[in-house]
Amino acid sequence: MNGRIAIIGFGEAGRTISAGWPVARRTLAAFDVKLASSETREAMAARCREADIAGYSLAADALAGAATVFCLVTADQAVVAARHASASVVPGTLWFDGNSCSPDSKRQAAAIVEAAGGRYVDMAIMAPVHPKKHRVPVLIAGPHAEAGLAVLTALDMNAAVAGMEVGQASAIKMLRSVMIKGLEALTAECILAARRAGVEAQVLASLQASDPGFDWQARSSYNLERMTAHGSRRAAEMEEVEKTVAALGLPPRMSVAIAAWQQQIGALGLAFEDEDPAAGDHGLATRADAVLNRL
Repeated sequence: MNGRIAIIGFGEAGRTISAGWPVARRTLAAFDVKLASSETREAMAARCREADIAGYSLAADALAGAATVFCLVTADQAVVAARHASASVVPGTLWFDGNSCSPDSKRQAAAIVEAAGGRYVDMAIMAPVHPKKHRVPVLIAGPHAEAGLAVLTALDMNAAVAGMEVGQASAIKMLRSVMIKGLEALTAECILAARRAGVEAQVLASLQASDPGFDWQARSSYNLERMTAHGSRRAAEMEEVEKTVAALGLPPRMSVAIAAWQQQIGALGLAFEDEDPAAGDHGLATRADAVLNRL
């Protein structure tokens, strides 16, 4: 790998994926809007120091001399980030847009980056970044996908080409999210209502009998934790899914409802510790009660 690698958005994905790259840490630079705010600057600066990455409060400083850029902001900020950074993109720079947004949003961002001389790559992260970290499966698409694949391979990432058109990777990600985030939302409505009615044990037993290959108790506890930790971010993603489904001429009824549940639970301000191994229910009752007490 030659040249600096810039990371736009140093949240969970940016920190976790970059931690495993086989490159000198001095070649990495990060920009995050939290470094530009007095309220969040110190916490984000500490994260950069912990990761041994230079953090910058201006995108232009992080992008200076960068041959590769990973844009990993929230779903609703992908186009904004591209527009904000476009004036600082070095001609020929590979711009990996790993944000969870609709194909139309990816195409908008691509037009901005390409107009600035960059080479845009639609990148979809297809699983949680933990525990696989930089080896998490990713799909890439667009006219620069093959060049992008060479870079990701050099970074020891687990990437595959989904197609030669921008939007093909993100379409797979978006439509998959109807099911993945939908299962989380269904879990919340089912288990929380069953807990409040005092029948969660019977509901879970019935589900387990119907589908014995799926650990309903463990998965329900995990799904609640994911929604409390990342619900707001998931809601932003589901709003992009709504756009994707609507653009295909279908009513995004499920996507709208999923976004609402994700947003409501994510806004509760709950943070759960890792589940207690001694808890026979994987911590489900404790987590469900904590959510119910805030609703």
